[in-house]
Amino acid sequence: MRSLDYDFIIVGSGAGGSTLGWELAKKGMSVLLIERGHDIKKVGQFRDILKFYDLYKYTKTPKKSQEGVILYRTFMPGGTTVVSTGNGVTGLENKMSEIGINIEEEMEETIRELKVLPSSEKIHSNGSEAIYNAARDLGYMMEPMPKFIDQNKCVKCGMCVFGCKNNAKWTAKNYLDKADKLGVQIEYNSKVERVIIKDNIAIGVEGIDNDGVFKYFASNIILAAGGLGTPVIIKNSNIYDNEVGENLFVDIFVNVYGIANGINQTNEPPMEFVDSEFHDSDGFIISSFINRDNKIRFIEAGLKGYRFPNKKLIGMMIKIVDESSGKVFSNGIVSKPVKASDWEKLNKGIEISKEILIKAGADENSILVSNPQGAHPGGTAAIGKFVDNKLHSKINNLYVCDGSVFPESPGLPPIITIVALAKRLAKSF
Repeated sequence: MRSLDYDFIIVGSGAGGSTLGWELAKKGMSVLLIERGHDIKKVGQFRDILKFYDLYKYTKTPKKSQEGVILYRTFMPGGTTVVSTGNGVTGLENKMSEIGINIEEEMEETIRELKVLPSSEKIHSNGSEAIYNAARDLGYMMEPMPKFIDQNKCVKCGMCVFGCKNNAKWTAKNYLDKADKLGVQIEYNSKVERVIIKDNIAIGVEGIDNDGVFKYFASNIILAAGGLGTPVIIKNSNIYDNEVGENLFVDIFVNVYGIANGINQTNEPPMEFVDSEFHDSDGFIISSFINRDNKIRFIEAGLKGYRFPNKKLIGMMIKIVDESSGKVFSNGIVSKPVKASDWEKLNKGIEISKEILIKAGADENSILVSNPQGAHPGGTAAIGKFVDNKLHSKINNLYVCDGSVFPESPGLPPIITIVALAKRLAKSF
């Protein structure tokens, strides 16, 4: 058992945790950052992800909700940002403003630091360009996706979801490395299980690592373990709040694939183009997308997906603003159904995507739709429920800063928003 004192303990090294570590270190604070995953050095290949994705022990496939929705998350330095596709979009600005949170300044700061630029022909495949042209010909408002990818360094391997071995993509590990250089203590392979609370004041954390049980103490505790991890820690801390773990969303998505002659999307970062015109009115976006690894396609779409030839493969993703209808239990089990209203949004996006893919050259008889998936869990310790608009919880000196505080599903990549919230929180100390 170890007992040390810090100004801050941060649990989790993803978009929120790494940003906070760096920003607080710049202010001269003593910070301990605790990460559940190992200090991963190698990324970029399918065999690498077996070390950091949250997988079932024996099948080595991504975990699912009780209802069968595939859930993607990682335990590693930088968290799930490492396996993102580098999308630098903003989201929930208006909703945040309604509840007294203005993060426009922090979003602009984040966009500058991450050097977000629209994707360009430097990294487009002929397949995604065909989808773009088809969509525009059909009257849809397809546009280049904003990316935090150095397009001069990108080798167009298409393996973003396995991590970028060329460091062309920004990840939260960039901030984590800066925090490390400023003296932040980082403990890897350390699972925080609960917050230590005395007289309604958070004073430390307790968990398990390779050496056994640990306890660390600090003046402030910030949970940034993600929409699935944070509520489990709260629930196991004897904090009685019926809202914690409820209202889970995951930004449900499906992928639509088709076979076309002469074009494919193999050699590019996924999601090069996006159409957001239906987001506010119908609750979904559509984007050019394929999983280029057939083993991943088997997981999401079965044997037919596995057999699709990469050299003829084109596809699109439909991502929705899903119902906050899920739940995370204290043992980490997740309930997340796809509601009828979710399917209505998905089906609208699927039909539009099929139309675009066929126009782009896909054989209509080859069209395949994946199973529902989710990669942006949130809402489980939401602003206005467990935390206030300063991200302070009902327990003194306990803060939360990750997707779990989102008041509703953005239906959009959340990294910019989480980083902006973390910058805002750091400024308050």
